Amino acid sequence: MSSELVQVLALLGVAIAMFISGRPRLDAVALIMIVLLPLTGIIDMNEALAGFSDPNIVLVAALFVLGEGLVRTGVAQHVGDWLVKHGGSSETRLLALLMLAVGLMGSFMSSTAVVAIFIPIVIRIAQQTGVAAGQLLMPVSVAGLISGMMTLVATTPNLIVNSELMRHGAEGFGFFTITPIGVPVLLLAIAYMAVARRRLRGESGSTSGGRPSLNDWVDQYKLHDRAFRLAVQADSPLVGRSLEGLGLGPASDAHVIALERQHTLRREVLRVSADTEIRAGDILLLDVESKAFDVPALCERYALHKLPISGAYFTDQSRDVGMAEAVIPVDSTLVDTTGSESRLLAQHGLTVVGLRRGRVTHAHGLESARLKVGDTLLLVGPWQAIRALQTDGHDLVGLSLPQEGGALLAAPRRAPHAVFCLLLVIGLMLSGAVPNVQAAIAGCLLMGLFRCIDLDSAYRAIHWRSLILIIGMLPFSLALQRTGGIDLAADGLLALVGSYGIRPVLACLFVLCSLIGLVIANTATAVLMAPVALALAQHLDASPYPFAMMVALAASAGFMTPISSPVNTLVSTAGNYSFGDFVKIGLPLAVMVGAVSVLLVPWLLPP
Repeated sequence: MSSELVQVLALLGVAIAMFISGRPRLDAVALIMIVLLPLTGIIDMNEALAGFSDPNIVLVAALFVLGEGLVRTGVAQHVGDWLVKHGGSSETRLLALLMLAVGLMGSFMSSTAVVAIFIPIVIRIAQQTGVAAGQLLMPVSVAGLISGMMTLVATTPNLIVNSELMRHGAEGFGFFTITPIGVPVLLLAIAYMAVARRRLRGESGSTSGGRPSLNDWVDQYKLHDRAFRLAVQADSPLVGRSLEGLGLGPASDAHVIALERQHTLRREVLRVSADTEIRAGDILLLDVESKAFDVPALCERYALHKLPISGAYFTDQSRDVGMAEAVIPVDSTLVDTTGSESRLLAQHGLTVVGLRRGRVTHAHGLESARLKVGDTLLLVGPWQAIRALQTDGHDLVGLSLPQEGGALLAAPRRAPHAVFCLLLVIGLMLSGAVPNVQAAIAGCLLMGLFRCIDLDSAYRAIHWRSLILIIGMLPFSLALQRTGGIDLAADGLLALVGSYGIRPVLACLFVLCSLIGLVIANTATAVLMAPVALALAQHLDASPYPFAMMVALAASAGFMTPISSPVNTLVSTAGNYSFGDFVKIGLPLAVMVGAVSVLLVPWLLPP
């Protein structure tokens, strides 16, 4: 082993250690490696930055935009509503429909986004049918992972493997090359989860129907008697001052969630921030979390007049004031913070009034509650603020709206146009008339032309952290090839099982990828293992396609731990799962998927 290879392996070990610890975050680790790898002299800075010009990076970015168009136009939400309506009373039918829907949508959208969208849908289904949500959420994450086995563009590792094939002079995979393997795997997973889900704990949901209403959330989160409307009188010392001077910020026991202001001909409900100036005649909409908070004393001190409220928790003002549930994803800046510390929520003028962790809801002590991945937040504020949040970043995903907010979608009448754009992109990719990246960019431009998405939303939809992770890991592949690390790994695998035939080699490759995927992201796994797979094929004088396909399949088979994939991490909290739940459910499934892959891949792609 050369000294140069030792340097590369040492840097790779440092990167993996940082991935496991989660500090710093993944994209920062990738940028650190871009800086450090050229210092070894094995690659230069231009080669370290070459990923920024990779067509597959642009393709991944374009796919994020296409997926956002489906969300903004309500296509994703309509699928969830259809499931709630047609799921029926059969638990097995519900599970099959859920997994099929997630698998289908995940074939063309980010699986993390799809699973985030379906978490509140599953909670609603559990409430409607009495099925334990914990018995449905893990099947959803399994289907989200398997959706990566459905099409070429379903997940980033597929594109990375395909790019490596083309870099070695092969033609690459077709759009549906992986589908004949993904469909049987999905059906197998549905049958397995129909039985295995019963080993998952979880309480049955309460009976309720359809999409929740504002009143349903008021009951669920116990928000009764927390709402007050306080009119600012002309002699109030607050007139001309900012809300910050009132001392009712996010970290207190009471929060001003919105402000009513009378204009010349109409009354308007405004979002608020710390510097919102109070005027005489304004009406403060106050949420009081603690029963110990003295509202009469507040009114007396600041010359405020208490007004009557006819509905429970501002539901009588549902045309102006709304609620939304949102899920905290893996890479959210809200993780390990409190809602009161969120600049995102403060910027939009939204207040956290409820928290659901697993099947337990919390409505008190939220100002000090540390947020975790998979937590569901109940947000309240003006509808305009909720709409703005729908298009802003990735700190909160899976925004679920009540019945009253059904018309809040950014472009609800553009759903047919969004579906048309998606089908056109798929058709262009299948025809081969233009490169895949060109087809995807054309689809994004059409989404903009049809007003399914605007440019600002398109840029925000791109998951830049994921792209930086890919770009930062790509130089490792080149460095390992130049230092002989790829050949060393291939020789080791061949020495272990090479004499037993192609299928044992493929099985060993699947196992190795799965083990690596336990501790690092599946994207990084694909970057590191795709060159090893192609080197194996070259040493065996065999076709590269089955070996590349095994890497792609293994990258989407991370069922075994809550940190194997972002979708697992998302549902681990929402479903109140333990580490052991993932092992006892995921390990047998991973073994079965590996067996099916080893059986089908050489048959579909002869070596």
